[in-house]
Amino acid sequence: MMKRISNPLAAGLLGALATLGTGVAQATENLPGGPAVMQMNLTPAVTKIAEEQHFLHAMMMAICLVIFVAVFAVMFYSIWKHRKSVGHKPATFSESVTVEVLWTAAPFIIVIFMALPATKVLVAQKDTTNSDLTVKVTGYQWKWGYDYLKGEGEGLSYISTLDTDQRNLSNEGAKGAIPVDYLFRVDNPLVVPVGKKVRIITTANDVIHSWSVPAFGVKQDAIPGFVRDTWFKAEKTGTFYGQCSELCGKEHAYMPITVKVLSAEDYSTWVQAELKKAAAKADDPSKVWTYDEIVKRGEKVYATNCVACHQQNGKGGGAVKPLDGAAVVLAEDHAKQIQVLLNGQNNGAMPSWKALSDTDIAAVVTYTKNNWSNKTGQLVQPAEVLAQRSK
Repeated sequence: MMKRISNPLAAGLLGALATLGTGVAQATENLPGGPAVMQMNLTPAVTKIAEEQHFLHAMMMAICLVIFVAVFAVMFYSIWKHRKSVGHKPATFSESVTVEVLWTAAPFIIVIFMALPATKVLVAQKDTTNSDLTVKVTGYQWKWGYDYLKGEGEGLSYISTLDTDQRNLSNEGAKGAIPVDYLFRVDNPLVVPVGKKVRIITTANDVIHSWSVPAFGVKQDAIPGFVRDTWFKAEKTGTFYGQCSELCGKEHAYMPITVKVLSAEDYSTWVQAELKKAAAKADDPSKVWTYDEIVKRGEKVYATNCVACHQQNGKGGGAVKPLDGAAVVLAEDHAKQIQVLLNGQNNGAMPSWKALSDTDIAAVVTYTKNNWSNKTGQLVQPAEVLAQRSK
C-alpha cells in the first residue's frame, strides 16, 4: 500500500530542500484517490473490505502496542526493583509451572483473538460469487489489458498504458511543473459502475505482475499460465489509482493503474459509446490499405506504444535495439518482424504486442519500414499479420 507521512511542516521543509537542490519550484499536492503528500496512514477506503482491513490494521497495532508497553514495563520494573545495589539476591528456583502455563496460554489466546476477525476478512476477500461485472486483467511488460467478460460492457477490450506526455516528462528528468497525477495518468483507465460487485480475474503474458489499488483494499498477483481472482465494490464515484506492486522489469515504475468509478447512468452511457467505438475500429483484416493511409495509422500506433522504448528517432538505447537501420526492419521478408511484434523477443526485453489488432501491427511495421533512414517503400497488409498469428 502507498504510504507517506502527513506533516505540513515536514512537507514544506522537504519542498524547500528540493527547490535548493534543483533550482526548480515544484508544486506538491495530494492526489485524490491516490497517495497524499507525506501520507502516514493507509489510503482512505472506498470499499467495505478496505474499511475492514483498516480496522484490523489499527486493532493489531493497538494490541502490539499494549503488549510492548506491558512486557517492557514489567521487565524494567523488575530490573529496577530487584537490582543488586539494594541488596536483592537472585532466586534459587529453576522453573515455575504456573509461569510456563501463563506465558503459553496468554499468547495463544491473543493470537486466536487476532486470527478470528482476520480470517473473516480474508475469506470475504476471496468470495467472488454473485458478481455483477467480470473483468479479466492481463499484465504485460509494461501495460495492462482489460477484457470485460460478463455483465454490462461484455465484449469490450482495450490496453491501458502510461500517458505518453508523462512518460516524455520523465524521460526529460521531470523538469518544471509536475502534474499532481504524475506517472499515474493512463490513456485508457478501467471503468466500472459504483455499488456493483466487480470480479477481477488476473493473469499475465510474460512475467509476474500484481494488480493493486489501495483504496479498494485489492492486491492480486497476475502470474503467467495461472488465473487468480479478487473483487471489489466501490461505495463512491471518483478516480482511484494504484500501481503494479510486483517488480516486473526495467519499466516497472511506468505501469500505473487508474480506475474510474461512475454512476450507473454514466457507466451505461460510457459502455454504449465504447461499444460504438469498438465497432468502428473493428477493421476487416482482408481490407487492402493504401500506403498513405496505413503509414499515417502506423505513426499513431508507434507514438502510443513504441516511442517510450525505441524513442522518437528510432535509435532505442541501452538494451533496446534501434529500429532505424535494423536488418529485420529493412528485410523484404516481413514475417520475422511481424513475429517479433506478436511474440516478443530477448526474454521479454521486447514484449509481445499480440493484443494489438492485425491492422495496427501491419500499420506500425509499415511505418518503421518507411521512417527515419528506412526508406524501403514496403507496405504490410493486415492479412499478412493474420496469417502469421496461426504460426
